[in-house]
Formats: sequence, structure tokens, C-alpha cells
Amino acid sequence: MKDIPLGAKGTFELVVEPHHLASQFKDATLPAVFSTPVMIACMENAALNAIKAYLDPGESAVGTRIDVRHLAATPAGMHVRAEAHVTNVDGHRVEFAVHCRDDVEEIGSGTHERVIVDVARLAKKVDSKAAKT
Repeated sequence: MKDIPLGAKGTFELVVEPHHLASQFKDATLPAVFSTPVMIACMENAALNAIKAYLDPGESAVGTRIDVRHLAATPAGMHVRAEAHVTNVDGHRVEFAVHCRDDVEEIGSGTHERVIVDVARLAKKVDSKAAKT
């Protein structure tokens, strides 16, 4: 892992489609609005994009903590853009401020933490755990 500078920024964008809606996989009685879990996934992807250039081959970063507020509803068809910037680096632990907007307004904000991992080592741990079932 290379040194990750404070302020490093990343983004992630999508257009809200039917499979992104809360009514599709949580509560069918809800109107056609963007779901919180998908908004969080956008924020996590923005955070990963902020640090990808600093990862060595065979490394990635996994989410370990998220604290966000979903502030406004977004209908299907709107464009969503998540942004993340690095606020702290402590060894392999990286903290971010995250925000998400639709075409009209800010729809979410908060903080996120990722830990840089060796992908092969993580895969071995997962395989070992799976073998115990």
C-alpha cells in the first residue's frame, strides 16, 4: 500500500433503476424510491474509488463501518452521484466523509471506514470458515 493522502477523493454514479428501489426488495407498499442500502453501496464504491490508485497489486479494501443518514427520497430515473474523501488514515484503516446527491438535492451524508486487505489472505480465511460448515 502506498501512502494515502488526506483529502483523496472518489466518486460513483448511477441512474436509479427498478432494482434499486426500496419497494422491490424491502417493502412493496413504498412508492418507487431509491433504497438506503443501494445508496450506501454507492457511498462505499466512491470510497473505494478514492483509494484504488494507492493500493498495491493483490490488495483491496473492505467496508468495516458506516454511519449515514438518508435525507431525501429519490424517484426512479434520476441520476445519483456519491462522493467520498479521505479524512483519516491509521495504518490499514481509512476513514472517509461520504455524501450522495440526486439531480435536485443532497440525499445522504455520513462517515465510512474501510480496511485495506490482502485479497488472497482474505480468501483463505473465508475458505477456512466455509469448510467448517
